[in-house]
Amino acid sequence: MISHNGNYKKTTRRVLSRRGVLWLGQTCNLRCHFCYFLDRVKHKDHPEHAFMSFDKARSICSTLVDVYGNRAIDIQGGEPTIYPEINELVTHCRTIGLLPSLITNAIVLHRKDVCRQLKDAGVRDLLISIHGLGQTYEDVVGVPGTHAKQMEALENCAEIGIPFRFNCVLAKSILPDLERVAKLALDTGARVVNFITFNPFEDQQNKKRSLANVPTYSEVKEPLTAALKLLASRGVECNVRYLPFCMLDEEFRPNIYDFQQLPYDLHEWDYASWSWTGQSQQRNKPSALTPPPTLRQANTHSGLFGKPGYLDDASITTAEEYRHSALIRAREHCKYKYDERCASCAAHDICDGFNGDYAELFGAAEAAPISGDKIDDPLHYAQRQIKIVEKDDYDWAS
Repeated sequence: MISHNGNYKKTTRRVLSRRGVLWLGQTCNLRCHFCYFLDRVKHKDHPEHAFMSFDKARSICSTLVDVYGNRAIDIQGGEPTIYPEINELVTHCRTIGLLPSLITNAIVLHRKDVCRQLKDAGVRDLLISIHGLGQTYEDVVGVPGTHAKQMEALENCAEIGIPFRFNCVLAKSILPDLERVAKLALDTGARVVNFITFNPFEDQQNKKRSLANVPTYSEVKEPLTAALKLLASRGVECNVRYLPFCMLDEEFRPNIYDFQQLPYDLHEWDYASWSWTGQSQQRNKPSALTPPPTLRQANTHSGLFGKPGYLDDASITTAEEYRHSALIRAREHCKYKYDERCASCAAHDICDGFNGDYAELFGAAEAAPISGDKIDDPLHYAQRQIKIVEKDDYDWAS
C-alpha cells in the first residue's frame, strides 16, 4: 500500500533503515530524571559530557556516508540545539548527502531567529521530546518555565516550516497526560508520535528506576490505548517502543517496535553504524575515532554469535545479521526475561519479553500469551502499519 501526499507518502513496505546517529556530547539545558545519560549530563568531568569538536563530528558524519551508506542522521546531545556549530554541522550533512534530523527538547527554538537559522541551515525535521504538559513536564525536566517555551517553539516550527515528530516517555507521572500529548500532536501538525517505555539504557542501568517512577505495563495500557486511538482516528503514525506484544490488543500490535522490528522503522537507527557511533570513543571529546566495524564483526563480540566460523558464513543474510544484532541488544545488553507462560505465546520468537530491570521490579506475571500459530517473521505485525516515508526517502524505501 502506497499513497502520496505532498512531500511524503504513506506505505506499508518495510526496508532496513539507513539512518545513522551521532551523539555530540552530554551537555544539556534540562535534567530529565529518566534521561539515559543523566550522570554524564550532571558531571562535567565525565569524558562524554563536553561537546566534541566540529571536526570530529564532521568526520563521523562522513564515515556514516562513506562506510555505512547512511542516507539520514539523527543528531543528538545532550541537547544539539545548544551545540555551538550546530548550523554548520547541519549544512555539512546536507552537503554530503546525509539528511539531518535533531533529537531535541526544542526549548531554545522559542526564539524565532534561532529556529529560522536552523531551517536555513537545512535541517530536515525535529524529533521533539514532549514528556507531558504544563507542570508535569516541568517536574520531569527539572527547569521551571520550560513548558511555555516549548509550546512557543512548536508554533515557530509550524510557522517557519520545520516538520517535527514527538517522543514521549511512558513514565508514571506522564501517563495522565498521554491523551493530551496526542491531541497536541494533532493540533500542531506533528507527523509521528513515539511512545517509549521507561528503559534502563546507559546511565539508567545504575538502578535508578523505582516503583515511584516506573509504571507497570498494565497501568500503561489504558491511557496509551486512548492516545493511540486518537492518533489513529486522524491518520497520524504512532509507535510504541520496547513493549511486549501481549500488552496491547491486536489492533495496536502493528505499532509495537521491539529490537527485532526497530531496524525496519526508517526513523530509527541502522544497527551497523550504531554499533560504531555508540562506542564511547565516538561519543566523547578527547578520543580519536576507532576503525568502523561491519555489523557482522560487531555481532561476533557477543556471547550469542561469537562462535567460530560466524564471520565467514556466507549463508547468513543481511536480514539475519540485523536480527542477530537485535537479539544481542535485548538479551545481552538489556537482559530481557520471559515468563514461563511466554513459551506458549505465538509471538514469542519476535518479542523481546520483559526488560530485565522491569522484571526485577515487577516480575513477568503480566504476560498474557497470544494464541495461534507460532510467528517467526519479525515484521508479522509491523508490516500492517501505515508509516510515513518522506520525499527524500522515496528511492530508498520504495
